Amino acid sequence: MPVIHVIIVTYNAMRWAKRCFSSLENSSLPIRCIVVDNGSTDGTQDYVKTHFPKVDFIQSPKNLGFGKANNLGIEKAYKEGAEFFYLMNQDAWLYQDSMEKMLDIYYHHPNKDEIGIISPFHIDGSEKYLDIFLDQYIAKNYEKTRLISDLYFQTLKPFYEIQFVNAAHWLLPRKTIETVGGFNPYFFHYGEDNEYVNRIHFHQQKVLIVPGSKVVHDGVQSLNKIDRTKYEDVRIEVNIMNPNLPNALELEKRALKQSMLKNIMTGNISKYKQLSKKYKKISRDGETLTELRNQLTQKGSTFLNLS
Repeated sequence: MPVIHVIIVTYNAMRWAKRCFSSLENSSLPIRCIVVDNGSTDGTQDYVKTHFPKVDFIQSPKNLGFGKANNLGIEKAYKEGAEFFYLMNQDAWLYQDSMEKMLDIYYHHPNKDEIGIISPFHIDGSEKYLDIFLDQYIAKNYEKTRLISDLYFQTLKPFYEIQFVNAAHWLLPRKTIETVGGFNPYFFHYGEDNEYVNRIHFHQQKVLIVPGSKVVHDGVQSLNKIDRTKYEDVRIEVNIMNPNLPNALELEKRALKQSMLKNIMTGNISKYKQLSKKYKKISRDGETLTELRNQLTQKGSTFLNLS
């Protein structure tokens, strides 16, 4: 059985550190953990080094954001010969058999090359409910998966193909890293997992979710949890760089122009200003967005240095 390389990006993680890292030690499968710290100021670094000395600790001199920091961990794990990369949030933990049940799905799948991401079932920090975002992802896929129906009738299949699941718990086979690459450096925090999943689909790979594998994500249970005063809404940029959407930049600019016109005609000046700001930004970043889009359409270790 291969060692699974778990990559955790930390930033002021003391609230969850004991639960998170202890769960790795209790896994039924062998795990090697790489931590990339984004400049914690709450003592996370010393706590992890002292209480979990087997963790391979990388200290970033500055906050790189979620995607870039994960890329550092992925690069290190790959160079160590990792066969599986498990990306896990700092506010998350495993159960003893979580990894084992995901790997069992991988090894019994008839076409391993089509597997891009394997996700367990996320439950919330109370350990009594599904994570609210997983509820949303399942609901959006109801017609294809009938997963809600199977939950009700207790006829769950070993796995389901799903359009998207967030990167709080992702198991990536080595093939995914070699085909899709790493996270897009354009995104600092939020949006990077959506953009990555778009590339998974572009490269004809699938996102699988495994009901038999349960994990915890102690995240805020609100679909509006993103603080837009701190983090920009990057959904338009995600769409622009989606390789599955042709002429996305021009289409998004056209849509923004139409929305700007509609809002100024209806007297919604604040919304007009908001849209105008976004239009100016993507116009200014157009060359960068196009260049990045061209990169991510290529098969290989995009955005990673694996040599």
